[in-house]
Amino acid sequence: MRAVLLVCFLPFLSVGQIILQQADFADGGDVAVMSLATDLGIDYSSTGANWTWDFSTLIAESQDLREFTSMSNAPFIVDLVYGPFAPSSYQASYFTENDDIPLDLAGSFLPVSITDIYQYSKVSSSAINSLGFALAVNGVDIPYKSDTIETRYELPLSYQDTYTSNGYTNIDANPIQDFIWRQYRTRSSEVDGWGSITTPFGTFQSLRIKHTITEIDSIYLDAFGVSTWIPIPVPDSYIYEWWTNGEKDAVLRIETSSLAGIEVVSSIEFRDIVNPELAISEQDEVEVRLYPNPVVDELHIQGFDFDAVYLIIDQAGKVVGDGIVGSSGSISTSGFCQGTYMLLVHSEGQLARVPFLKE
Repeated sequence: MRAVLLVCFLPFLSVGQIILQQADFADGGDVAVMSLATDLGIDYSSTGANWTWDFSTLIAESQDLREFTSMSNAPFIVDLVYGPFAPSSYQASYFTENDDIPLDLAGSFLPVSITDIYQYSKVSSSAINSLGFALAVNGVDIPYKSDTIETRYELPLSYQDTYTSNGYTNIDANPIQDFIWRQYRTRSSEVDGWGSITTPFGTFQSLRIKHTITEIDSIYLDAFGVSTWIPIPVPDSYIYEWWTNGEKDAVLRIETSSLAGIEVVSSIEFRDIVNPELAISEQDEVEVRLYPNPVVDELHIQGFDFDAVYLIIDQAGKVVGDGIVGSSGSISTSGFCQGTYMLLVHSEGQLARVPFLKE
């Protein structure tokens, strides 16, 4: 169980250029609250040395709870490929929900049902790598490791650093179904700015990273005696990120796609605190009873199985406690500072989120 955060106030001190290292990125068990916004005219191109970026007018429309799930929660078959007995280069640190496989573009071509796509990642002092995927194919969890491992971040990262990485993944659904999905990716990255960024989350010293993603996808089908490769068009995409020290995810991330040679904003997300009025996660929400609220030393939970996983997030969006709801259905809060927290409880695709006050 994660130790309770005992320090209530920690001043932020940072000046000048920063360097990004392993500790600035998420690891297994971490959580980041990201607010989603829409602004087709947002300025993602302006950058440089000692730059000032002001995105304080962004308005959160919804929120996403990004879980970097520990490998202890990986399915058994998947754990054989990415767990401690895998080759060292494929031993994952965590897995996350992922949409880098553009199944929506395949449409009716796919002869199987594919759901619950997760990407497995390895964190080290030299890189953050994408090892491959696990997909639920017709309800069966199947791992598909990448033959060529893509590096998302080379570490440490400083202003004007550049790197290029390729990724190749071959997803062969045989013998469940005679089809193959191939994905070729090239990521070219450049740290093209440093300075101060302001979002609704706060003001931070940051590095700005631009990723250019070129991808070629195709699927192979053998149906009704006809075998063929079908190309899946994937437009070039760009990811603009602002990172600071210690936040585990980008302070701001803007993604664009190239349509007829013009970049079009496809998503905007920024680190944020939990807002109880905004929808969070796409899981099915269920009602749960939490008492007493306000709480002094111990919370009691009713409405979930005792093996459900819980997270407690403070007003800064940081996880300050986690674990399994025990047979008593209670959680100790004796070490928390006074203030407002968000309790998240999830089990088998169901989610409950309840704010509570610690006295």
